[in-house]
Parts: sequence; structure tokens; C-alpha cells
Amino acid sequence: MARGGGNRSRLLLVILLVTALFFITLDLRGVSLTKGSRSVTQTILSPVQRTVSTIFAPVGRFFGDVKNFGKTNAELKQELAQNKLLKGALAMDADTKGQLTQLKAVLDLAGRGNFKVVAARVIARGSASSFSQTITIDAGSSSGVHPDMTVISQNGLVGLIKSTTSTSSIVLLMSDPSFKVGVRIARSQSIGVLSGLGSTEYSLVLLDPAGTIKAGDTLLTNGSEGNKPFIPGVPVGAVVGVDNSADSLTQTATVNSYANLNDLGVVSVVLSAPTTAPRTPLLPSPNPTVTVYVTPTPVPVITTVPTPSPTPTSSPKK
Repeated sequence: MARGGGNRSRLLLVILLVTALFFITLDLRGVSLTKGSRSVTQTILSPVQRTVSTIFAPVGRFFGDVKNFGKTNAELKQELAQNKLLKGALAMDADTKGQLTQLKAVLDLAGRGNFKVVAARVIARGSASSFSQTITIDAGSSSGVHPDMTVISQNGLVGLIKSTTSTSSIVLLMSDPSFKVGVRIARSQSIGVLSGLGSTEYSLVLLDPAGTIKAGDTLLTNGSEGNKPFIPGVPVGAVVGVDNSADSLTQTATVNSYANLNDLGVVSVVLSAPTTAPRTPLLPSPNPTVTVYVTPTPVPVITTVPTPSPTPTSSPKK
């Protein structure tokens, strides 16, 4: 049996060799059977190829979509990152514009008072060492800032410098309960003392027994000796209420400050100022009033013409 299997294998090998020699001989003589064989093979296999293509085409498209999905997802992430950068740039642009607006206004106030100032940004609020109402600015001794200097904003007094480093300073806000400043009433030139109450309101005690306080009176800093800690003529606030108690020995009033201490982005430290207050009070520049003109739309006049009633016709008598 084994010998018979070996004989068949040898016979098959011989047949294959003869067939190969046959095709080689025909090819050398110019007889091409391979093209016909290919054509026949393609004709036979063409339906099979179409069927296989139909079956496996969705699979190919699926893997193509998976590949494209990965590409699209990467592009989407890139666009989201770009949008985030653009939003950040817009926020920084808005912040810069807001700071420039405040800087322009505070420099305008300083220029009208002939103050020499150094501008600074507010970089922190509150003190780590105490519960006092303070802010930290990014200007210090290297910029000429020292303790007991007046700090102003675009609308007037903010506070005074309490301590400094080479690059920063802590400002005690005028709203702090320990804060006191000498003020004078622009209308009557009466002198008083303004005290912080820890809120947006302040207490004024008039030192002049013969002086008067009225609602709406403007208060300006009276100044200190050597302009420290306060320079004269800085807007402080306006009187909003007067205590007219008969048993009170001194006149008192409630004051609202001109400066919004909760909206400080840029302030200025006064390095030097005239020893006397400006002749013209340095009132904050009012915000421009926007006038809107409304043109009324004319109402069309509708004229109603009465329709004449039809004239009745009488039937002829029979």
C-alpha cells in the first residue's frame, strides 16, 4: 500500500513536469494560452468577486468611517482648543480695556489736581495677617511708593498705603472702621472728620459748631501736614443724610463715597502734590449721558366717506 501511494505521487509529479514543459514550449513558439485562461478564469470568477465585494464593502466602509471618525474627533478637539484660546484672548482684551478706561480716568483726575502719581493694578483683596479691609497693588518701594501715601481712583479717595515691599504695597481702604480722614465741605468750607464704618456708608462729624451740613454737600480731603498721609482737595464723597437731633453737641451726617471700593482694577498712588488744595474742587468726571432721539411714527389719517343709502323706488299703481 505504501509502495502504491509512492508510485502515485511520482506519477503526479511527472504529469506536472510534463504539463509545465508543454506550456513553456507553447509560450516560446508564440502560442499564448495563458491570456485565454485568464479570460476564462475571470469570466468564471467575476460573479464570485462581485458577491464578495457586495458582502465585504460595508465592512470596508465601517473601518474607513472608524478611521475618519478618529480624524474628525482630533480636528474637533483642535477647534475646541482654538475656541478656548480665542475666548481667553477676548476676556483678556475686555479686562485690558476696562483697566485702560480706569487708568485714563484716574490720570485725568490726577492731572487736574497737578498730582504726581504712579499707577498700579489691584492684584489681591484682603490681608492675610488681619481682618482689615485692604487691597494689594503691584507697585512698591522700587516705584517710589512708601507708607502714609494717599491712594486715589478715578472717582476720588480710596485709602492710604500701610506697608510696602519692593514690588507691592498694602492699601488700607477708607471703608475700614479704623480709617479716619479730615474733610471739608466744599460749599461752606466747614471742617469735619470722616470715619469708615466697614460698609459703603461713612460717618461725618462736623468740628465747626457754627457750620452747617446739607444733603448733597461735597466733601474733599482737608490735607495733612507735609501731605502725609493725605493730600488736600481729593474728592471723598457726598452727604446723603443729616442728623438734626437737638440734644447732639456736634452735627453728624451719613456719607456715601465717590469711589466704588468693590470695583477697583487700577488705582494711583500720589507721590507728590501741591501743599494747598486746588482752587476748583476736583469732582469726579460724570459719565456721559446718552441722548436717544425717538422719532414718532405718524399715524395715518383715515377718512371715512359715508355711503349714501339707496333711494327707494315706488311701484306704479295698477
